[in-house]
Amino acid sequence: MSTIKVNRIENTSTTDGGVSIDVDGHVTIDGQQLPTAGPLSNRNLIINGAMQVAQRTTAELNNVSSSAGLTYQTLDRWGYWSNASNLFSSNQVEDGPEGFYNSVQLKSLNNASIISGSYNTWSQRFEAQDLYRTDIGTATAKDLIASFWVKGSNTGTYSFYILNSSFNYCFVSTYTIDAADTWEYKTISIPGPTTNFTGTGNGLQMEIGFTLGAGTTYSTSTLNQWQSGNFLINASGATNLIETLNATLNITGVQLEVGSKATPFEHESYGQTLAKCQRYCYRVDGSANGYLCSIAGYDGNQAIGTLVFPVTMRNPPTQLITTGTAADYGVVMGSTISNSTSVPVMNSATNNSSGINFFATGDCPVGKAGHGRLISSSAYLVFHGASEL
Repeated sequence: MSTIKVNRIENTSTTDGGVSIDVDGHVTIDGQQLPTAGPLSNRNLIINGAMQVAQRTTAELNNVSSSAGLTYQTLDRWGYWSNASNLFSSNQVEDGPEGFYNSVQLKSLNNASIISGSYNTWSQRFEAQDLYRTDIGTATAKDLIASFWVKGSNTGTYSFYILNSSFNYCFVSTYTIDAADTWEYKTISIPGPTTNFTGTGNGLQMEIGFTLGAGTTYSTSTLNQWQSGNFLINASGATNLIETLNATLNITGVQLEVGSKATPFEHESYGQTLAKCQRYCYRVDGSANGYLCSIAGYDGNQAIGTLVFPVTMRNPPTQLITTGTAADYGVVMGSTISNSTSVPVMNSATNNSSGINFFATGDCPVGKAGHGRLISSSAYLVFHGASEL
C-alpha cells in the first residue's frame, strides 16, 4: 500500500476550503472538523444543548435554595444548585450566535457576597447507560471534549466543572470571556476518567455545570485534571457572576462528545429534542376546550382517566404541575359539560402513564364515560419529579 503524506489538499485555484490533516492525522474538510472518535451522528451527550425546549416555562424565574439536588425550573434538562434564594434568575431568551435561535440567560439579582460555603451552578446530569459508550470509570475510558457558545456582560475567567455521582471526584476547568456582550465559542478538553464512576442503568453517573459563584470550600487551583475532593466546582480566583448586580451570562450550543477535537454542534429537530426531554418531564398542552383523556365517573363528584405518555419516562413522575385555577379545566359526561371544582390531580403513575382525577361536584355519575378537558388555551399539565435525575 502506498501513502501520500501531506497536511493539506486544495484546488489549484483556491486559497481556502479543501482538506486539512493535522499532526495527529485528524481531518478537517472545508473548515469543519470531523469526529476524532465515535459516530458521525448522535455524538452529543447533552440533551437540549441549543436551549430549545422549556416545557415548564419560558419566563424569567428567580432561583430558590437548592441544596439537596438539582432544581429544575425553566429549560428542560438544565437545573441548578444554590444554597441561597434570589441570587440569580434563569429563562429562555431569543438570542444566539449564527445558527442558533435560543439561549439560556442567567442574571445576577444583587451584589451577593461569596462566602466560603457558597455554591451556585447551572448544570445537567447524565444517566449511566447513556455514557456506556465512553467507557467512563474503566481503564479504557475515552477522552471527552465539551464545546459551547457563551456571551457575558462582564469579561473574565469563568469556571466549568464535572462531578461523579458521589460528588467526590471532580474535574474543574475555565473559559475566558474576552469581549463583553459578544458571542464566543469555547472548547474544553477532558481526559477520560478511569476510576470513581460506578453507576449503572438509569442511575446518576455524571454531572457537568457552569459555575455562577462558589466559595473557597468548593474551589480548587488544580485545573484540567481529575482529582478527589468534595464538590469541587470552581477555579480559585474565577469570576463569580452573582457578585455583580444585573450581570448576565448567556449559554447555548452546549455539546459533549467523545474525542479530542470538538465538531460542529449537532443540530436536531425540535421534535427529537422534545422526545428526549419528555423522558424526564412531560407537559400536556391543548387548545381551548381540548380533550385530555377519556374518563369514567367514580363517585358522583369526581371522574378518573388515564393519560399515556408519549415516551417511557425514566421513573414514574411524582409531581403534577397545573396552571391557572379549577375553572381552566372541565369534564364532559355525555351531553353534560361542567367546569371543574378543583384542579386535576395525579394518581397511580407509572413510567408509561398516569391516572388523573377530575372534579366536578354532582356531575360525575358512577361508571358514566366522558372526557377530561382543558377549557383555557393557556392551561397545561406537567408531569415530573423523581424522573428528573
